[in-house]
Amino acid sequence: MRAVVQRVNSASVKVDGETVGAIDEPGLLVLVGVTHTDTAAQAARLAAKLWGLRILSGEKSCSDIGAPLLVVSQFTLYGDARKGRRPTWQAAAPGPVAEPLVEAVCAELRALGAHVETGVFGADMQVGLTNDGPITLILEV
Repeated sequence: MRAVVQRVNSASVKVDGETVGAIDEPGLLVLVGVTHTDTAAQAARLAAKLWGLRILSGEKSCSDIGAPLLVVSQFTLYGDARKGRRPTWQAAAPGPVAEPLVEAVCAELRALGAHVETGVFGADMQVGLTNDGPITLILEV
């Protein structure tokens, strides 16, 4: 699994002009990509890493201060543009594989005590954010 994590002051995701998920306070925006060989155990490890990642103000984590997370599925994190000008998406897992694993990340976060907002899997989403820092990390588990 791969995630792009951004420390944000706020973030939201819209589908068809309607806000489907939003955080209005400092927290993390997490774009999650899944490949063919990913497992539920990796989803649990990613959730634990996100919950304890000390990148918020004062080197705090979401678990330290109860900061919210906005989790958005992002198959393009497994795009490959090494050849030519058009990326391939072969490394991205298909929806029936990826969706349950993105949901597992969210479920694990909630089980840890996190407030989690989400996008809509497979939808055409518009993501807005105010990056704080800016701080952006790429995680792989």
